[in-house]
Amino acid sequence: MYQKRTLAVNHVKEHAAIYLFMIILFLTGVIFGAIIVNSMHFVQKQDLFFYLERFFGQITDKEQIENVEILKESFFYHTKYLLLLFVLGLSVIGLPIVWILLFLKGLVVGFSVGFIVNQLGIKGLALASLAIAPQNFLIIPIYIAAGSLSMIFSLTLLNKLFTNKLSRPILQPFGKYVTIFSLLLGLSIVAAGMEAFVSNEAMEALIKSLYK
Repeated sequence: MYQKRTLAVNHVKEHAAIYLFMIILFLTGVIFGAIIVNSMHFVQKQDLFFYLERFFGQITDKEQIENVEILKESFFYHTKYLLLLFVLGLSVIGLPIVWILLFLKGLVVGFSVGFIVNQLGIKGLALASLAIAPQNFLIIPIYIAAGSLSMIFSLTLLNKLFTNKLSRPILQPFGKYVTIFSLLLGLSIVAAGMEAFVSNEAMEALIKSLYK
């Protein structure tokens, strides 16, 4: 266990620049998302908020959304996202798409939180804290790690290509690549569970208390 932890620490130290780049890329997306909210016209915000209120109304009028369904949909979404990052890491030309995907993930988070807080104030902050924050505390590091690993493996292939070392065994780094992505996929189940059984329950309770 100690040896595995040491290997993980050494890996992060060795590729610290890549992990830092991915974190900055994600945070840049968050900032852009918030900027988009602030740059929207009043009418655009009202139109979008109309659909948000309809969603709130459905929650207050209908029965509770099935947690198991949310769990399935959330895990399926995370699986698709992680598999896409995995596949893109296998090709050098897919590297820019990895950057775009991570940036867009940050943009969506920034826009979602920014819009809710902008429209609902302190209530929106409470809603974002309950409905968006819990699962994202886990899934965001997973996505950043997945994007970083995808970039690292892609650069490894690029290095072998330019140094004519393709004949050297690639199975060992590929095996590690598959193993770590499998672990991240397993962690995404926990994030999906948090969204289904923690965030969803808390969000419904808060919305029903606000829209009685």
